[in-house]
Amino acid sequence: MKIEQRLYTPNNGWQTIIPSIQNHSPQMVLVFGNRSLITNPQHIAEIADEYPSAILAGCSTSGEIGQGFVKDQSIITTAVFFERSTIQTAFIELESAQKSFEAGEALIQQLEKKDLRHVLVLSEGLLVNGSQLTAGIQNALPKGVTASGGLAGDDDFFQETILLNTRFTAAGRGLYAIGFYGNIQVGCGSFGGWDIFGVERTITKSKDNIIYEIDHQPALTLYKSFLGEFIHQLPASALLFPLSVQIEGYDEPVVRTILSINDHDQSMVFAGDIPEGSRAKLMKSNVERLVNGASIATQRALQNLEGLQPELALLVSCVGRKLVMKQWVEDEVEAVQEVIGKRVPITGFYSYGEIASFGQGSNTCSLHNQTMTITLFREIN
Repeated sequence: MKIEQRLYTPNNGWQTIIPSIQNHSPQMVLVFGNRSLITNPQHIAEIADEYPSAILAGCSTSGEIGQGFVKDQSIITTAVFFERSTIQTAFIELESAQKSFEAGEALIQQLEKKDLRHVLVLSEGLLVNGSQLTAGIQNALPKGVTASGGLAGDDDFFQETILLNTRFTAAGRGLYAIGFYGNIQVGCGSFGGWDIFGVERTITKSKDNIIYEIDHQPALTLYKSFLGEFIHQLPASALLFPLSVQIEGYDEPVVRTILSINDHDQSMVFAGDIPEGSRAKLMKSNVERLVNGASIATQRALQNLEGLQPELALLVSCVGRKLVMKQWVEDEVEAVQEVIGKRVPITGFYSYGEIASFGQGSNTCSLHNQTMTITLFREIN
């Protein structure tokens, strides 16, 4: 596996971060960038001219992750030349949030199953029901095949997210998958680093990923009562106070982040399902806890790589973590590099939701919020 990485900023244009792949034509280019930049036809054309034979996988973000840095208002491209493995892509339009399970199934069903090792999934970030999406993905995955990825972001605006599919085409309401085949080993890990506080509440009225009542009170009214000075910054400020939700049948709580609010009926829309009867508590964190969480996620991914040295690391972290860490956000990227080594190429983005296995030792694909999710790639002989 050979890697080339380039960075675009409006002030400096294109810069090389990891030197070019000489005498090789990359089969894949991962592209993560600010929404206004990646929807600019000129920038997309420049990428296409640089890598005419490669497929593209990418999305809009809430921040771009590169080799040792985090940027805003930029585009990061990571070109990959596979020496011993192959890839296949699939794309599907998402009709509605209610069709997320069926869309996840249909996306995976497009991929050839023989020798499939791992699936990278990128999804639009606002309309999808992430937990239903991952349930559909898991239902269609062959036994032993893992999946990871994330939901596109839009800084902290929550206005529109963009997915870039196979031939450099911007699409809003879509799902994109890349299947990895043959001689490649993939290790995934995910961890949060948030603390639970306050009393436990019961979700007394909800439907799918929309909560209407908590403890028989209007959900948004009750949630606002906790926010204090942050109440006027909703929905973005909700990223600072996600919910820890204990769902019946789950061994561990899941973290859920608000995507939007409805003042008319006092409801809150989350990235994933929260069934009636679930128990919930508020969460908060600090920089040290989140950085340590990134280190734990990386250690888990390395364990799942079965002792191999990674050749590429894909990081998908939640925009909520970025808002908490502020100017120290690069610390969690440095924590990843401390574990895997600073010579391993890193790319990724800040998201509205992360896709990875549910917990340590699990291959079950699940939606996460407020986590750092690591996917490590290594070609094998």
